[in-house]
Amino acid sequence: MGLDGIVPAGVLTGENVIKLFEYCKKNGHALPAFNCTSTSTINAVLQAARDVNSPVIIQFSNGGAAFLAGKGIKNTNEKASILGSIAGAQHVRLMAKHYGVPVVLHSDHCAKKLLPWFDGMLEANEEYFKTNGEPLFSSHMLDLSEEFDEENIATCAKYFKRMAAVNLWLEMEIGITGGEEDGVDNTGVKAESLYTKPEQVYNVHKALSPISPMFSIAAAFGNVHGVYKAGNVVLSPHLLKGHQEFAREQLKCEEEKPLFLVMHGGSGSSAAEIGEAVNNGVIKMNIDTDTQWAYWDGLRGFYKKNEGYLQGQIGNPDGADKPNKKYYDPRVWVRAAEESMIKRALESFENLNGRNVCGDTWPKA
Repeated sequence: MGLDGIVPAGVLTGENVIKLFEYCKKNGHALPAFNCTSTSTINAVLQAARDVNSPVIIQFSNGGAAFLAGKGIKNTNEKASILGSIAGAQHVRLMAKHYGVPVVLHSDHCAKKLLPWFDGMLEANEEYFKTNGEPLFSSHMLDLSEEFDEENIATCAKYFKRMAAVNLWLEMEIGITGGEEDGVDNTGVKAESLYTKPEQVYNVHKALSPISPMFSIAAAFGNVHGVYKAGNVVLSPHLLKGHQEFAREQLKCEEEKPLFLVMHGGSGSSAAEIGEAVNNGVIKMNIDTDTQWAYWDGLRGFYKKNEGYLQGQIGNPDGADKPNKKYYDPRVWVRAAEESMIKRALESFENLNGRNVCGDTWPKA
């Protein structure tokens, strides 16, 4: 078992994305999708994937992409978010093949008000396709779950036709993920909106499948963005099995899990809940809050350990004239943050049955 001979190392697009997700669904794996905001966090994720010998999803949120472009660029008409997404994608493309793992390059939630960002990324994909025969990214997400289902699905179908022409995967959301993330606040939505019905999911499949098979559905089953104590949110991953069964009945197909499903808002979820979701066809789970904390915690730990050497350029517990450059050099404390993030990322691979997915015969970088 393994991915050797199925997909290559580096950024995957088109048929290779389908092959990867089919392999994951068939063999009970899901891929962690890590939100990245810098080349530092990108590199940490790539190293974690290499260390665990598994494919990974690297994704940019609208705000994360704008930050990656630099706070000195105004985000008028989503300019910074577009530039940051493209810059991040170019970095991932250059480095992924050298880390030696398959990578799905993705953009995260795009609400209706952020569609100019989506348009900018699509234009970049189309330009890249003209020269390289494949898109710059692997996939993008449209999140129009705040709109009525009819508008949500119709808008996704319209964009999906354009995406299919350049072999892009689409992730869409039906039903609402609660909580707040990246400026989108769903803390006040009604509880029933956090649980998508099988009929809603199948309506998405009916609209998108005639266009291309390259799509996944983020169906809500009580998910909430952000961090929360266990028990504060009622996750119902068994509902995902119901979505698969309903779709199977409607399609009259033999495949046990005909849908590609996605899990959002997983912070604080139990291993059992995550495992059940994966068993029911989830092939991707978003990770952001926990790795944000891990990155900061690495920096915090470095400061506490070396506090006496970080109070000035000269002078420390070893002597009043001793230099401290090797402690305040950004390469040192940024690396401490990366190492902490890598450690937490490895937990996500483990929770998703994502360790050694590439297999023992996968070529080592």
